[in-house]
This record gives sequence, C-alpha cells and structure tokens, in this order.
Amino acid sequence: MRADTAWKTLAADSTRGWFDLRTEDLGDVPVRIFMTRRLLEDLEDGVYRQIVNATRFPGVRMVCITPDAHFGYGVPVGSVIITDGSIAMGPVGYDIGCGMVSACSDVPASAATPDACLRFNREVIARIGMGAGEAGRTARLSGIDRDEFQRIIRGGAEYYVARYGERVDRQRAERDVLPVDDGWDVPWHGEGRPERGVTQLGSLGGGNHFIELQRNQEGRIFLQVHTGSRGFGHGMATNYFQMARDERPAEITHLDLGYFTPDSVHHRSYLNAVAAGANYAIVNRLAIFEEIAAAFRTVFKADLELVYEISHNLVQREWHPELGEVWVHRKGATRALPAGHPQLAGTVWEQTGHPVLIPGSNRDWSYILRPLPGAVESGFSVNHGAGRRMARAQAMRALSQDAVDREYRAAGILVNTDGRVPLDESAAVYKSSREVVQAVTHAGLAEVEHELWPIASVKAMDARRPRRTRGVRDLSTSQRHGRSRSR
Repeated sequence: MRADTAWKTLAADSTRGWFDLRTEDLGDVPVRIFMTRRLLEDLEDGVYRQIVNATRFPGVRMVCITPDAHFGYGVPVGSVIITDGSIAMGPVGYDIGCGMVSACSDVPASAATPDACLRFNREVIARIGMGAGEAGRTARLSGIDRDEFQRIIRGGAEYYVARYGERVDRQRAERDVLPVDDGWDVPWHGEGRPERGVTQLGSLGGGNHFIELQRNQEGRIFLQVHTGSRGFGHGMATNYFQMARDERPAEITHLDLGYFTPDSVHHRSYLNAVAAGANYAIVNRLAIFEEIAAAFRTVFKADLELVYEISHNLVQREWHPELGEVWVHRKGATRALPAGHPQLAGTVWEQTGHPVLIPGSNRDWSYILRPLPGAVESGFSVNHGAGRRMARAQAMRALSQDAVDREYRAAGILVNTDGRVPLDESAAVYKSSREVVQAVTHAGLAEVEHELWPIASVKAMDARRPRRTRGVRDLSTSQRHGRSRSR
C-alpha cells in the first residue's frame, strides 16, 4: 500500500486532539495533524507529499499541521516546522510577516446600519490603496526616500512612532521591532525587485487581505485587518529563493524548498531579511490601522482600541520545554504563547497569554482565542484562519456571481461599496471556521474569547479594478436589505 494514496489511514488518533502520522517517507520526524477526522478526510491527498517535504529540511525536530491546512508552495499552508538551526524558506513564504490586527469599540452593532457601513467602506477605500501593485495613500509616508525607508525597515513601529508620532496605543501589540544587523542591506533589484515596496507602505494588497467590521457576541463593533509586507517582502523572498538554489543546485531542485544551514553565507542575511520584512509589515498594519481608525471616527464618532496585532509567516528563535532553543517556522500559522511562557515575561500578557486572531471567511465567524498550556503540543502554534477548500480558478469557474452576491445581501453583509463579492475569496472557498476552531479547542491548545460575525468587508476588487459594467454602483439602502442572521 503506497503512503501517497493511503496516508490518511496511517494517521493514528492520539486521543489527545491530534493524529500522529508515521510513514517511511517521514523518517524519525514526529508529525502531528491537529484536525477532526472530517477535516483530515477532506484534505487534498496531494498535501501528503508537502508534509514529507516539511520533514526533509536539515535538522527538523517536529512538524505540526494546523486544522486550516491546504496545498501550498512546497509545504502546506498551515504548517509549523521546528528546526535546530537550519532556516527553511518555503515555510516562511513570500509574504514575510503577514499578520493580523484586531480592534474593538464601545459602539453597539446596531449603529452599523446599511448606510453607515456604506459610508465606512467608502472612507476606507478613499484612504487606503488596495490591490496588487497599488501604492499607499498615507500622507505621512508619501514620497519617502530610500534612506527613510531603510530607517523604517530597521526600526519598525519603534522608529515609526518616534518619528511620526503615536496615534495608536501599541502596548497590546505583539512587538514593535525585530532587530536587523547594521551591516545587512536589502538585496535590491534582481528578479524580485523589492524596491517595489518603497511606495506601497500603507496599502492593503490583494488576494486574501481584507478589512472587516464585525460584531461580537455582546453586540459591540469589532474590526479586523489582514495584510503583510507587500512587494517588499515578496521581492526579497524571490531573490533569496534564487540565492539558495544557486548555493546548492544539486540539493535544491525545487525553488520552493530552498533553505540555509547555519554554515551558509546567506544564513544570517536571510534572517535579517525576515526581520526587515516583518518590520515593514508591522509598520504597514500600523499605518493602515491609523487610517481605519480615522474613518471609524468619521462615521461612528468613536475610537477603536487595539486588541492585538500579530505577525505570522515568520521564522523565530523560541524556547520549547522539550526541544530547547529551536527555530520555529510558521507558514500560514500563528504563534500561541500561554500564560507563563518565558517570552511573555514583562508584557501585559504574562499572566493571561496573548490573544490569537483567527479570521473566517467574510460570511463566517472569526475568532479571538486565548492560548492554553496545551499549546506546547503544537509548538505553541495554531491556525491563522479557516483555510481554503477551493482553488481560486475553480471558484471562478464553479460559482455564480449573482448567486453569491444575493447570499451576502441576504446575510446583511456589505462587501466593498457595490456588493460585488470576489468569488475567489467568498465563503464557499473556505472551510468552516467553527469546525476549524473546534479542532483547536478539542486539542486543548486555546479557548474561545470572542466570536465575531462580519458586518462589512473591504477587499481589493472595486478599489483596484473599477468595473465599467453598466448599472454597477454603490448599493442603495433598498438594495442592501436584510441584517445579519442570528447564529
């Protein structure tokens, strides 16, 4: 029986909330799959080969697969790879430091009327560049030169706040800056062209990046933002992937499986690139959140308070009680440090653990979790979202634009300003966030603190590609009938 086709039957239920996968392909590397049986059965069979890839990097100590996992580049999106020193690039990916912001308010969800949601979405779209290649619109970052850009990517939010003033209380953020060596410089130009990112600070990007108004279970308005390092992180990753293959052409035959061992001349350089990309992403989220907070004040006459800001798509040196000092790669996964973890010492989260932000689709629940001591079993990591179950091209072929738009209108969810939902980012292409989160709570990795239902969502579609189709316009109040369902 070939493991490629029968691997799911070889996954043994640990009875502790995950499946242990052992095959000859995996060698001695422990692989834990944190899924329900149904999520495992629904997972693409081809993910097995990518799990094998995850175990083949030098010095891998453990691999964890999160419940939102799906087919990715080289390794699954939704994988945690722990090594003793080698740095793998696929498990960081192209959007270095991509991450989430969550904020709350005292505004009742009843204030998010159809007209208020439309005004909010208009304000956001006017303030923030969206879509691939779009520039930022934040006045304080417009026209920055290369020297100022260097100061930002080295100093992160710490420099940004000192230079431009504090508009957001960042005491509740994960971090302000990752250190970058003085002697390191960006691998400018090349195939990746990381210089693209200089003008993109303060822009959302496309794909699965979003801005979303939500209501929590007590009926207050919350907000989430998902974005990362834009063309800067993508460009650096592209150039370093090529460096890895050039260094070991006989071993790294697939670009997505590049890595640097500690003796590589690029090992330290790539870690600096990851730090710089993360610093860019942190500042990008901060600049975007400042603009969103201003839009919120304009429409709702109230302030947003930061709940948490966190990065994923990183490799970080961390302490693990069983493995010691290790390098933890989180590809489409997010950190989950519980109360008492040494890396929370001296922070506001020391006694509680930090929040974990898990978005669903834009017609499904999102969650804020709190890590539990059991998170040690997953390398202090959980999923970073619901996870795709349908490819973009398949969604464009299979889904009806009119039917999807009607579903969102019936649910009382406004997408952009015209109600036209990007099909490749609609609810049907994602797993059930509730089932995914149940896999996390069942394994004792974290507990639910907030359930958040979408009210209004902003994506790249109508900001980047204004459509010329006759009759497409902002939705009027009568067209946007229907409020969000009781769930």
